[in-house]
Amino acid sequence: MFAAAAVAFAGPVAASAADPDVPPGEVASSNMTHLSNQPKDGALQGTGSDIAFQGKYAFAGNYDGFTVYDLSDPENPEQVVQVYCPGSQNDVSVYKDILVLSTDSSRSDDSCASTSLPATEKAAWEGIKIWDISNPLAPEYVKSIETECGSHTHSLAPAKDGRNLYAYVSSYSPNATYPDCQPPHDFVSIVKIPVKHPTSAELVATPNLFPDGGYEGRPGASATSGCHDITTYAKYDLAAGACMGDGILMDISNRERPKVISQVRDTENFAFWHSATFNNDATKVVFTDELGGGGLATCTGEYAPELGANGIYDIKRSWSGKKKLEFAAYYKIPRINTANENCVAHNGSLIPVKGKDLMVQSWYQGGVSVYDFTDSDNPREVAWFDRGEGLSGGGTWSTYYYNGYAYSNDLSIGFDTFEIDDSIDGRAERVQQYDLNPQMQTPFRY
Repeated sequence: MFAAAAVAFAGPVAASAADPDVPPGEVASSNMTHLSNQPKDGALQGTGSDIAFQGKYAFAGNYDGFTVYDLSDPENPEQVVQVYCPGSQNDVSVYKDILVLSTDSSRSDDSCASTSLPATEKAAWEGIKIWDISNPLAPEYVKSIETECGSHTHSLAPAKDGRNLYAYVSSYSPNATYPDCQPPHDFVSIVKIPVKHPTSAELVATPNLFPDGGYEGRPGASATSGCHDITTYAKYDLAAGACMGDGILMDISNRERPKVISQVRDTENFAFWHSATFNNDATKVVFTDELGGGGLATCTGEYAPELGANGIYDIKRSWSGKKKLEFAAYYKIPRINTANENCVAHNGSLIPVKGKDLMVQSWYQGGVSVYDFTDSDNPREVAWFDRGEGLSGGGTWSTYYYNGYAYSNDLSIGFDTFEIDDSIDGRAERVQQYDLNPQMQTPFRY
């Protein structure tokens, strides 16, 4: 979510500054190699956003639409399709023959020829768009669903019988002047998509997740008015929500009626609860804090290591058997960046190594970090890549591990491929994934 969190940051906390400890130009740890970059090419010159994977294809979001990359040669992916369909975010997920795209900017209509329209106009449209990707080389736009406050992100959860696919649509920041985004907006929109008949998709529920109104906020930290991102884990009937001022754990055994079972706040250090990632056995959640909306240089020596970081939470059971979130530690990249480099915790995914909790993650111009949080109380970085100041207009949005490689979508300069040394991911390379939606986790089959 680049420069979109409406948070008035009060300023850095730590007083000491430090000289940058990363020299200009691309640099990486000895156990991580930057293999290739596929520069933006063609019609899609907007901001690069999220990525989803299926088979040999990667689907990379862009504020102007989405790009399909062929990963047959994983060290040098090939751009094979561009779909022009402008709309802010354009976060993307795939499930079987269905692709879902988020639109979080007011448009004149739901078509791919739409133009910008003020959110103050009732006729403005924003929400999700559904595509048929039975032929990944010829995606077909088949349905749209308008949702209140649009769709900043969405997360998929298949029904237990596999007949329907549910999309949990996250949106936030209501305004009394917006006809389709009224306060208090304490709910999530749930869209039901029949897997074999996606044209019959419909909005089926808008459950209120914060009947008490959620966190009221403080100077430098956002109040809760919806969720930024939700990650589902259907195998365990769980979802974790990063909801601006609150982190929540939900029971989604009834897909249309999610129930909040644990709620946490960090009133000292977190400014904007941005995203969530379970470990493989759903005993931990990593929440990210997107301090400054992705536009601040929070990896300088002026910012404490608890600011703009990950918060690692264990999922414990209370004496009554109820699951609850319990804070363990923060993790932030240890390198000092310059004041010219926007840097904060952003999107990442697990690396499938049995017996370990490993994650690769984007940090905007802070680069890519691989870290081990097997010991929740003592996370540590094990590999990293930094593109260097000024080489990207914003840095990397999302980095995900898929079938032996880490793939990253940069905000401004395209699609990157990385190789991680076998000493870290050697066993992971033997885990074959058919698909990957980081906001719809499925267990690895080791």
